[in-house]
Amino acid sequence: MDDQERREAAIKRIKDKRDFKNHVVVYVLVNLFLVVIWALTGRGYFWPGWVMAGWGFGVVMHGWQAYRGERPITEEEIQREIDRAG
Repeated sequence: MDDQERREAAIKRIKDKRDFKNHVVVYVLVNLFLVVIWALTGRGYFWPGWVMAGWGFGVVMHGWQAYRGERPITEEEIQREIDRAG
């Protein structure tokens, strides 16, 4: 991997992390709004929990991708795959 490829990969990682942080902020704000609606409408069954759980799974997966990231494919991996295919 040359310097330009490393630079592009680093820029992509930075953008992914920024996008994730924005996603978390939107998640928190929207879910706070839903909890306020729930509280103002009688505090019965906690229905915002369903939204929090479903969307929360998406946030966790986004975080996994942003911070764990995908490492670039190396020539060694390509050669191993070619050798396995026969």
